[in-house]
Amino acid sequence: MRDWTEEQHDLRAGIGRWCDALNEGYPERERNAAFDRDAWKLVCESGVLGLPFGSQWGGLDQSLLTTMYVLDELGYRCRDGGLGFSVTTHMVSAGVPVQRYGSAALKDRYLPGICDGSTIGAHAISEPDSGSDALAMRTTAVRRDGDWVVSGSKTFVSNGPVADVFVIYVRTDPAAGPLGVTALLVERDTPGLTVGGPIEKMGLKTSPFAEVFLDDCVVPAANVVGRPGSGFLVLDHVMKWEILCSFIVNVGQMRHRVDRCVEYARGRTQFGSPIGSFQAVANKIVDMRIGADTAGKWLYDTAERLERGENVTVDIAISKLLASESNVASALAAIQVFGGNGYTTEYGLEAELRNAVAGTIYSGTSDIQRNRIARMLGLDKKKSLERT
Repeated sequence: MRDWTEEQHDLRAGIGRWCDALNEGYPERERNAAFDRDAWKLVCESGVLGLPFGSQWGGLDQSLLTTMYVLDELGYRCRDGGLGFSVTTHMVSAGVPVQRYGSAALKDRYLPGICDGSTIGAHAISEPDSGSDALAMRTTAVRRDGDWVVSGSKTFVSNGPVADVFVIYVRTDPAAGPLGVTALLVERDTPGLTVGGPIEKMGLKTSPFAEVFLDDCVVPAANVVGRPGSGFLVLDHVMKWEILCSFIVNVGQMRHRVDRCVEYARGRTQFGSPIGSFQAVANKIVDMRIGADTAGKWLYDTAERLERGENVTVDIAISKLLASESNVASALAAIQVFGGNGYTTEYGLEAELRNAVAGTIYSGTSDIQRNRIARMLGLDKKKSLERT
């Protein structure tokens, strides 16, 4: 059990005060798969977007742990899972890498808008043919007259249809492997950059996806985030933050789901007794609680280790795996507890299940996380065969 400070409690309570307004109109937004600009304005006014950024750019100068503590409450109180996903995507996709690796000029130009939400951020990593194999990216950038000329395409770009700036990962040296990838910050209206229409998807419907096409898109050399060839270093840092921030929102959602199920199981009567008195129902809710608490502990503990500068490669993989799969199990169990009501759209649980499934795919699939953990355990098949 962590001892949170009064300031951290106040920040957490502060986001809660905005969530009733954020929840207004959500069912209609979900049905229409619509990103709501008015809801985004409320998010901007709440100050949550500036949590981890320096006060010199309008941020709140808060730690990773404090940021997660507030986002946990956002997940608990805000029913719009897509909006929560867009919030964390915005914060970590552009803001986090620019603050950590960007030049002073990039920070001064872009972080104020990222902190107040007037500039919406996204990052473009995945490509149509490479999937989880980021090293197989085909989007390239070549030097011309001191600038970078980018050609290729990206897909599954969260916030893509509404983003103002993109951090785009490109290959700048085909022969250099991981050291041949560079991160470039590209504005939406840059000639040669085209954003495709929203991609329809199973869940997270209020957080829009799109493809991004780059056709001889000229990007100033000053817009390199970090330095040429450091793209995988930037991406590794960003993915740690993405997993910790987006999945702590899921933990908040799981906590809310447990409370809903407890309340429902106490009030719903079958065969003359509250359904919570039946062991089969009670056990489902107990497992939901254990899943939420375990995922939360791994995420917070991993964030503490990351802030201390420790190696968290395995911890991140385990945290992501636990949180994503516990969220799916929790949503499935909640639908079973609610029975026929849980299967209807009115109660919102089917949307939570659809949202939860996405977590087993984005930020590295469950299989990718298991493979990463196995490698760290020395179970790399090819290396084992070579030793024999």
